[in-house]
Amino acid sequence: MKPAPMVIAGTVIGLAGLLSFNSAAVKLSLGALPAATAPPGSTAPATTTTTTTAPRAGGSTPPPTTAGVPTTTTTAAPSAARSATGTAANYSYGILSVKVSVSGTNITNISIASIDDGGNPRSAYIDQASLPLLEQQALSAQSANIQGVSGASYTTAGFEQSLQSALSKLGL
Repeated sequence: MKPAPMVIAGTVIGLAGLLSFNSAAVKLSLGALPAATAPPGSTAPATTTTTTTAPRAGGSTPPPTTAGVPTTTTTAAPSAARSATGTAANYSYGILSVKVSVSGTNITNISIASIDDGGNPRSAYIDQASLPLLEQQALSAQSANIQGVSGASYTTAGFEQSLQSALSKLGL
């Protein structure tokens, strides 16, 4: 028997099976997310609520107020230079933490407080190439919302996590 008819028959059967395959979309539910709370020691906005009172004796009414409407007051960020070190972030190839210096609400310097890539030479090479770029991006963006470095996705994720932690400690 010649192999050509068997190959053609197998190809047709495989193609028919592939075309008849139906997949359903997977539906994921994250459930209820916890409410965000301010970390201890942060300068989160204070919220107060003003309520109305009953009429005074003698028929006079109190001055009008905004009942139940929350009034938000914020504290201005200190203008003195200060710094904080973010929590150590495990980025799959090592652990790093970022130190941030600010003046008022402006980020003035970002540096690596500690890094341990476990002695992996490839990871050390990637870190040496990407961390200066990540520091520059964060200074330009004045936040932890940075684009990242191609080829250093894990390092970028760890850097962003530690940077955000440091910025939160500073109330930014």
